[in-house]
Amino acid sequence: MSRLLPPDLLSNLKNLRHVVFDFDGVFTTNEVIVREDGVESVICNRSDGYGMRLLTESGVGVMILSTETNPVVYARAKKLKIECVAGIESKGEKLVEILAEKNIPAANVAYVGNDVNDLPCFSLVGLSVAVGDAFPEVKTSARWVLSESGGRGAVREFCELVYRAKHDIPLSQSVWIYREKRAPQKLV
Repeated sequence: MSRLLPPDLLSNLKNLRHVVFDFDGVFTTNEVIVREDGVESVICNRSDGYGMRLLTESGVGVMILSTETNPVVYARAKKLKIECVAGIESKGEKLVEILAEKNIPAANVAYVGNDVNDLPCFSLVGLSVAVGDAFPEVKTSARWVLSESGGRGAVREFCELVYRAKHDIPLSQSVWIYREKRAPQKLV
């Protein structure tokens, strides 16, 4: 792990208790398909579901925080079995409220975003993360920029690296093989 991440970032990942994700441009490709009847659809990456499982297994809380009002945000969160707060005006104000309600120290929280409306949240958490195709000012403000783009593996990349850090899994070993070795074996 140390060849990939600086020691202070690795420490942040090991101590992570909660991750807050933006939706559009993080879980999605930041594109929208609008049908002639006005119904909107987005493209998400199915591998994110496995990523959510890794965070949950590591004891890390997960939520989506979005200004988007489209019901697809809640539908995707429900499918992934994660908490969702959407249709809000100020992400920063809402994040402060949520962390206070949950009694989670900001130092133990990561926020993953892609656009300028995520910037207020970056200054409120211990680890600010931008997806690979985030807007330039977001990348500049983030402590860590992922290699993958939103909706194209960024969420999975982040989740796997958190899991690796929390379980001291070297880069040469598959996260999935490690999980299988830890699982109780069934007797035949």
